[in-house]
Order: sequence, then C-alpha cells, then structure tokens
Amino acid sequence: MQDHSLIPAAIEWPTADATRVPFEVFTDPELYAREQQVLFRGPTWNFVALDIEIPDPGDYKTSFVGDTPVLVTRDQDGTVHCMVNRCAHRGSALKFDGSGNTQDLTCVYHNWRYDLAGNLQSVAFQHGVRQVGGMPPDFDLARHNLRRARVEVFHGLVFATFSDETPPLREYLGERMASHIARVLNRPIRILGTYSQTLHSNWKLYMENVKDSYHASLLHTFFSTFKLNRLSMQGGVLVDGGGAHHLSWSRRGTDTAAGTEYEKAGELRAQLDDFTLADPTLIKSWLEYDDGITHSIQSIFPCFVLQQIQNSLAVRLLVPRSVDESELFWIVFGYADDTPEQYDMRLRQSNLIGPAGLVSMEDGIIGNFIQRSVHREQGRSAILEMGGKEVEDQQSRVSEAGVRGFWQAYRARMDI
Repeated sequence: MQDHSLIPAAIEWPTADATRVPFEVFTDPELYAREQQVLFRGPTWNFVALDIEIPDPGDYKTSFVGDTPVLVTRDQDGTVHCMVNRCAHRGSALKFDGSGNTQDLTCVYHNWRYDLAGNLQSVAFQHGVRQVGGMPPDFDLARHNLRRARVEVFHGLVFATFSDETPPLREYLGERMASHIARVLNRPIRILGTYSQTLHSNWKLYMENVKDSYHASLLHTFFSTFKLNRLSMQGGVLVDGGGAHHLSWSRRGTDTAAGTEYEKAGELRAQLDDFTLADPTLIKSWLEYDDGITHSIQSIFPCFVLQQIQNSLAVRLLVPRSVDESELFWIVFGYADDTPEQYDMRLRQSNLIGPAGLVSMEDGIIGNFIQRSVHREQGRSAILEMGGKEVEDQQSRVSEAGVRGFWQAYRARMDI
C-alpha cells in the first residue's frame, strides 16, 4: 500500500517566490499528514525540553515532535535520551503524567519493561507459565526497543531529530542563531512557571505570527500605547538557514516616533492616547543585556521560539494537534542569581505576555480569525510584500522577510 504522507501535495503555489501563500496550506488535511512525515520526522531539529527539567538520573518528561508524543529521559550515566512514547508491543503510551522519576519505563498494559535509553529489558510471562504459553523461542528482545531519536543539548536546550540526515545541531542553527541562544542562556536559569494554551488554528499560522515583526505594535495595543515595542524603535530582522530561522530585535530606548503614524491622532487602532496604567510598576524594567536590546523574538524551524520581552524570558514549543488546532507550551524562566525584586518583576511580566495577559491571547485569536475566514477560499492567497520580496536581513521591522523566509524553507523541505 502506498504511503500517502509521501505523495507530493497537490497544492499549486501562485508564485515562484514566497510573496504569496495559498490559503489551502492551512486547511488541507493531507498536507498536514505529509508535514508530520516530511518535516517533523525529517531532517529537522525539534526542541523537546530544557535539560534542567530532567536534572537527575531517572527523571523523565513527556513532550512532542510534531504531533508524535515522545519521552525525554536522563539515564543513570546522565545521558539524555528521546524516544517515541509508545510501547513496542501494542502501542500504549508508556508515560502520561507529564514528568517524574523512575527506574525504568514499564507499560501499564502488559508490563513490558524498557530501560531509560529505550532498550526492551523484559516481557512479562515471556516464557509462559511453567513453560506453557509465552512468546516463541526466537523472540528477540533487542529487536523491539523503543524508536529512538538523536539528541543534542545546546546551552540547556534539548533538541531531537528522527532523521540520520539532519546535520549536527550547531550547523543546523548557524553561527548567528547559536550566538543569540548563547546570549540569552548565558548562565544557569531557573523555571518560574509553565503553562499551555490551545490555539484553534493551523500550526503554521502561529509560526507566521512569531516571525511577523510588522504586526507586533499594530495588533498589540498595549505595546504601542505604553511604548514597549514600536516599529519606530531601532531594530531589525535577521534571517538564516535558507529562511528557516529568524531573529527580530529592538531597543526600547531608541524610539523616534516623530512624523510617523504613532504621532498622528486616530491614525492607528493600536494607539490609545487617553489610556494610562493604574499601576505603572507593571512595566518597570531593567536593562537585561549590555547590547541594549529590550525585545527579541527568535524562531528555530520548525516550532521553537526563544523570547525576551523586557525582562520576560521564555521558551515556547508549538505542537500541531490537527490541521486546524495546535497547542503552545510555555516555559517561563529567570536566572538562578536573580534578586528577589527581579524574580517578582519577571513573574509580573510573564503574565502580561502569556495567555492570561494580553499579547499571547491576541496572537492566539488572530490565527483563528484567519482559519475561519480562509476555509472556503481555495485559489486565493495571502500577500507577503512588506519590506520587499526577498528573503534577507532587514534594517527595519516594517517587514515580512521572516515570514517569507519561513515559507521559502517550508516549500524547499516539502517540495511544493
């Protein structure tokens, strides 16, 4: 039987470049199935955990590569492993409680037992009862290990890939993306909280949103009104990996809004000049790094995001759930050497950015607005020409270069 996930998608791209995106890519269930095989099980590195989530031998965490459930473990030697969270026997999930510590991985269904590297160690009643029943004599435990992924850890970020063709992680990231990760994860961190939000939209709509520096001060009224992030600040967009990865950045202290739409009354929906904060300490901040950058969003293809917004630091993992639903997992962190005052401020700002605040709630619903609107719009396309038509670095964030880069990389990998 032919594997339909490997059949090239029957989607016609309207342009040779990435300035147009057919709406079918957000609604086609066959394309979604193919992505799982070609992208997520193909030559990509996928973030699955922070290594401090599994600090001790025997620790494990459940995670995802695409929509495939995986287990991330640390064995007795301290080595980190990642494997499909599926018993080789009948397919049951081995762990379903998020995280914990264990001596081995034992399936609740029939008690098949694996070590922390995914090697099958024993089968309950393999030799039957008093030599009656049981598995055939030629049954070989070593042929029924869990499906393992390659793992690399970079500055505390655990990435996994199922493909032998994926280049080493440092090469996959490239020098500039690796340097930015090292900039943020420059010393020991501590986790402040975790949560997830369901997005009622195709996963690619959220990754577009992350790479879209153009929207940030237009959709997010709070950012514009209280001058946290404006396009008139010094900033730019870096695009690497053939468009796959991006980094947008800005410096809050360089805002020069004179003569722009920000200074024209009523010009921008996102500008509310008569609003004030009852508690201004909400946006109190300190300069986090010597380079003066106050806002940076980095994405690593396909679904990883590293965030610095003021003093709110977080990693995000986007998990596709179906063609029209995804789930966004957040890990909010600070540094181990933070003062109590810094710890308190990071907590306040994480609530501002996260789904309980304003920013991520707005990003979540805008994806659904698109998902609902394009459902019957076959033959129509999105327009991506802000900042030109190329996939290249930009000196301004009034640009969709990062979004174009995503689609350029996506098309190359999906062969469409």
